Amino acid sequence: MAVVQKMYPDVSHETFNRLALYVDLVRKWQPAQNLIAPKTLPDIWIRHVADSIQIQKTIPDARNWIDFGSGAGFPGLVTAILLADEPEALVHLVESNQRKAAFLRTVARETGCKVQVHAGRIESVTENWTQPIDAISARALASLAVLCGFSARLIQQGATAVFHKGQDFQREIEEASHEWSLDLVEHKSRVDPLSRVLVIRGMEPATAGRGPVS
Repeated sequence: MAVVQKMYPDVSHETFNRLALYVDLVRKWQPAQNLIAPKTLPDIWIRHVADSIQIQKTIPDARNWIDFGSGAGFPGLVTAILLADEPEALVHLVESNQRKAAFLRTVARETGCKVQVHAGRIESVTENWTQPIDAISARALASLAVLCGFSARLIQQGATAVFHKGQDFQREIEEASHEWSLDLVEHKSRVDPLSRVLVIRGMEPATAGRGPVS
């Protein structure tokens, strides 16, 4: 935890206490639920917590988030913990696995962060979405092209998407640009310099001869 505290000195001691409680719950539930890849458990603070903190820090003014495919809650629960003291903040966690959804609710209750867990498929949950959304997140879920499909309507309504992408990010951007014209900015990951955090503020279906906007 100390290493992550040095990475993010602006995060309060109280918030790190909440994050520590969250990490303890992941370790407790891991044997039964396989929440994260077992080989990453010893490095959970860097591989998962620090990697997730940077998402909220990328657009810190966002208060209403939706996190697709939340799984163990990285980055959605981390975002919610960072915003726990913001009275108007709310993070929507979309997770189709009922057991993982139960874990997300447990962490939210134990840490006192404000989330709403939607136990269903992304397409079904967002089909008739009416609640305000400032930002969209997803981590280790699907290709950028697929994420764009999930996010298009919300982005066109004013939301900003913030997606983790690994070392193959450039290929994913090129593939997505065949379907979408993107207002996209790359940020180098604070955890892995070969990875990127992609911020998408605008999106339209691609037209013939038109590439991505960056």
